[in-house]
Amino acid sequence: MSLPTIVFLDRATIPTQIELPHLPFEHQWVEYDLTAPGEVIDRLQSADIVITNKVLLDRSVLMQLPNLKMIAVAATGYNNVDIEACREFGIAVSNVRGYATQSVPEHVIAMMFALKRNLKGYHNDIAAGEWQRNKQFCFFTHPISDTAGSTMGIVGSGALGQATANLAKALGMHVLFAERKGATQCRDGYLPFEQVLAMSDVISLHCPLNEQTKHLIGRKELSLMKPSSIVINTGRGGLVDEEALIDALKDGVIRGAGFDVFTDEPADESNSLIANMHLPNLLLTPHIAWGSDSSIQKLADILIDNIVAFVEGREQNRVA
Repeated sequence: MSLPTIVFLDRATIPTQIELPHLPFEHQWVEYDLTAPGEVIDRLQSADIVITNKVLLDRSVLMQLPNLKMIAVAATGYNNVDIEACREFGIAVSNVRGYATQSVPEHVIAMMFALKRNLKGYHNDIAAGEWQRNKQFCFFTHPISDTAGSTMGIVGSGALGQATANLAKALGMHVLFAERKGATQCRDGYLPFEQVLAMSDVISLHCPLNEQTKHLIGRKELSLMKPSSIVINTGRGGLVDEEALIDALKDGVIRGAGFDVFTDEPADESNSLIANMHLPNLLLTPHIAWGSDSSIQKLADILIDNIVAFVEGREQNRVA
């Protein structure tokens, strides 16, 4: 490949304090903080390699980019890229794996502690003057449950699911891995999906979003869970029916939920989670579970290394 042109469509998805490693070959580099859908084709006309985190590259876009040779996804999830179209057009696709095996599990555990001990609810009560009116040195308006001895059910047994399991075990939790929903047989070390929902005190989601996993957890699945259970989603927003979740929280079907991901991002007031974020048993963060500085630097290192491998004719972290 002669002097490749590399275009980063959404550089702002990586914080400015994170340095991208130097590429060991001559190239032309173009980057944009953000790219709107209508700007994609124009910005990629001369691109040999495109870097994208969340910008959509579907068939209608790819068929207008005959010079494009590689898509380097700056994330693990690649549902924003039409993989079948890439295979048809001969476009290589790579993603970044294993960079957040510390950051995401720690975020899951942090959310779990906050929800099991109802920290948000008590914080809100103090802000509302409940402690002051109570006239006692302490007061109990929300249930508090311990972590040790409780059970975590994990959906998705990749690197993040396994790392979360290790942290949970270190805290004295029992860990169950759920088999794929609808599977007629279980692999060794797995239990049926519905059984894991029924047995767990905490459900943590770490699976990809696709046609099979969209609304993996809806009203029926929530009804199978313990009234004292908590759902934590650091995977993808569409894994859970958000309206069903809010109803379950309000009706006491489950105790709490911690969400770092949303069906549409950034989420606005039309999103059920945002519209109900005042609930004491709902904890929200803006898709930052993966975002410790060390994890993002590791992501940047792997991202650039994927590009180097492609230019050198090696396959690394390829999904197409």
